[in-house]
Amino acid sequence: MRVYKTKVFARFARQEGIADKALRRAAAQIRAGNFDADLGSGVYKQRIARSGSGKSGGFRTILFFSRGPHLFFAYGYPKSRKANITAGELAAFRKLAGVMLGYGGQIATAVEAGELIEVLADDDADQGTT
Repeated sequence: MRVYKTKVFARFARQEGIADKALRRAAAQIRAGNFDADLGSGVYKQRIARSGSGKSGGFRTILFFSRGPHLFFAYGYPKSRKANITAGELAAFRKLAGVMLGYGGQIATAVEAGELIEVLADDDADQGTT
């Protein structure tokens, strides 16, 4: 499975110090069916722990996945700043998930344009491969 983060999510993760390793772990949990909430239409909510802390006080991520070869981290927020997403945000995420989960060759174009960033496995990052 290939894991990507949107440019917006990448900025959030960088500011909050969320490592790619934590994202890969969360993606593996989703793929195994261990998720915090299935919000429908390929939209999932998954908690990620703060470094040195537990999941309950950590981050909430919104990601798109549908048993295909790709998973996309789209949005994140600390629980301390926001209790949950709104109904309007959920509707927008469901529409966006429909588009992104249907990507084929457009993924390479989005990566080249910097709109998507692949989350590399530790060994891939060390070797510079995907």
